[in-house]
Amino acid sequence: MSDAQSTDSEQSGALAGVREDLAGLDGYRVALYATVLGLTAFYLTPIESGLVTAFKTNPEGVSSTLPFAPPPGEFFTLEKWQTAISALGRGMVNSALYAVPATIISALLGSFAAYGLTQADWKARYKAPILALFVAAIFIPYQAVLVPLSQFWGTVPLAEVLAPVWAVGVPRAYTGVVELIITHVAYGIPICMVLFRGYYTTVSEEMIEAARLDGATFARVYRRIVFPISTPMFAVVLIYQFTQIWNDLLFALILVSTESSPAAPVVLILAGLGESQEGQDFALRMAGAFVAALPTLIVYILFGDEFAEGVAT
Repeated sequence: MSDAQSTDSEQSGALAGVREDLAGLDGYRVALYATVLGLTAFYLTPIESGLVTAFKTNPEGVSSTLPFAPPPGEFFTLEKWQTAISALGRGMVNSALYAVPATIISALLGSFAAYGLTQADWKARYKAPILALFVAAIFIPYQAVLVPLSQFWGTVPLAEVLAPVWAVGVPRAYTGVVELIITHVAYGIPICMVLFRGYYTTVSEEMIEAARLDGATFARVYRRIVFPISTPMFAVVLIYQFTQIWNDLLFALILVSTESSPAAPVVLILAGLGESQEGQDFALRMAGAFVAALPTLIVYILFGDEFAEGVAT
């Protein structure tokens, strides 16, 4: 058989395979794939538009090019990214100062509470009201607690309590950072508890009972058995809590107030980034938004496998 005949035979076989695949597609699959592709494009288009805008000069590049098109050479610039990193650097450090401890503390306390509500030898009539309070706390909107929150921290002499910290040179404005840590911990415990409780109800009772028969105390059972197997759920809770706390603007606006404060978090600084008397610098705002989102993206990448395992569980 000649080479030409062999090539024709291979092409005919490939075409036959394609025809078989197309024949196996029914209307449901075609509609499903089209819907998935449409939703993917729907969600990714704003990200793509914002990303290409961040590389455009303002206002010439933004106004002279299509929103979804990459900028041509004369309208391409990295200056917006440099400006955004410089402007948001201090805020990102401040955000990390309260987001990291608040995330870890709320996750640990939520785990403790869930363990107590699932494994402690309480009567159901005692557990149910406490669980109901935790669940009810999840549905309290941020807006409903802003005024009471401001009044509460206005009466607590936290700045005086932290006087030794200010004595070593830390600005008193960082009182707001401590207030944000405590506030986010208190607000985050209920949702963390509910997430952990759903996970702990699947833990083998035989394993817990065997540990108790061996003489393990309630705390030792948590430390040696429950805590080590909670890694997937900790990943879920840490990612969720960190994202919520990092992106929160309302509590930061109430407790820190102004972007000019030394303790201003990144969300406060980002809110005013690119504003001037000449108008909005959309390219700078888009670059700032992507820079501010980097920590949450890094957290997702670091704990992605554990997150998927926890969600599946």
